[in-house]
Amino acid sequence: MTITSQDDLSATIEDALRRRLTERSTAAAEYGDEFAALWTLAADHVLGGKLIRPRLLIEVHRALTPGPSAQEADAVVELAANVELLHFAFLLHDDVIDGDLIRRHRPNLIGSLAGISDDHATAAESDLHWARASAILMGDLLLSSAILGFARAEVSANTRVRLLDLLEHVVLETVAGEHTDVGLSDGVIRPDLQRILAMTAYKTAAYSFALPLRAAAILADAAPAVESSMIEIGRHLGLAYQLQDDHLSVFGDQAVHGKDAYADLRSGKETAIIAYARMTSEWSSIGPRFGRAELRPDDAARMRQLLIGCGAESFVRSLVDDQLTAVHAALEGGEGSREIPEAARLAISAVARIIEGRRR
Repeated sequence: MTITSQDDLSATIEDALRRRLTERSTAAAEYGDEFAALWTLAADHVLGGKLIRPRLLIEVHRALTPGPSAQEADAVVELAANVELLHFAFLLHDDVIDGDLIRRHRPNLIGSLAGISDDHATAAESDLHWARASAILMGDLLLSSAILGFARAEVSANTRVRLLDLLEHVVLETVAGEHTDVGLSDGVIRPDLQRILAMTAYKTAAYSFALPLRAAAILADAAPAVESSMIEIGRHLGLAYQLQDDHLSVFGDQAVHGKDAYADLRSGKETAIIAYARMTSEWSSIGPRFGRAELRPDDAARMRQLLIGCGAESFVRSLVDDQLTAVHAALEGGEGSREIPEAARLAISAVARIIEGRRR
């Protein structure tokens, strides 16, 4: 397979995803119209994303392995598609946990099943139960499908074992991060900045960046120093990405990023923003409103201004910048940096620029 452009790469990944999902949708028809419709709806939501994770895997592997055989290239694309299925499975479970109904400027899978039509609609509890249960089950199915995809990859036995060990570690870290995130927001775990940053790294960095980067190195049979560099780079990219996401959720333009502008403040989500604010004198004004489900827009807007005034907003932006600086430092001076080809550096730097550009 020859991929000649960025558009070709996205189309190739989407074709692989579409094949997998169509096969499952066809098989699901045997178990009833509702189950088949669930697969069809899931396919609609999986397709059309940014494909940052699978693209990163393919581009870095291509840089580490110039001129792979057609069989090798096909195997890498299939594995990249599995990474995207894993990502969507985690999103489904995350939306259930967070109670979200909107994603990418439209109803997510839960919102669609519950029958909402826009970002201001509500749904009956009976509809939400069906929708959330369906999302949990679909998340389980896609998670198992992604794992089986890794297990069936057409690679050497040694490479398969290394990939499965990596996947097992990544799933464990991601679930541990999500578990800590819920514990922090529910007041079960005491919030502090270091714990929140560790949670962020586990929840996002492990599967979103360390997984595709390390998988690319394993598939290319790269030197151990290169794989170590990919672990470090993946952690910094993941932290920057999630910190920026938290920043957008509070200070961004809802019309641009498609998220509820005040969802994190209403739900009491413990982020680096809140950890910093707790250490300032403004917390006495912010704290009583934080985590109130009935938070009014004018109160939320006031909270946002207080968070800016106390320095929490600029603090988190500085953390994002620090993580992106660390990415570039690892690319230029890390232990395995000399063995990372220029094309791989460019692919990783392009992702760093995407994160840096997510300002609204």
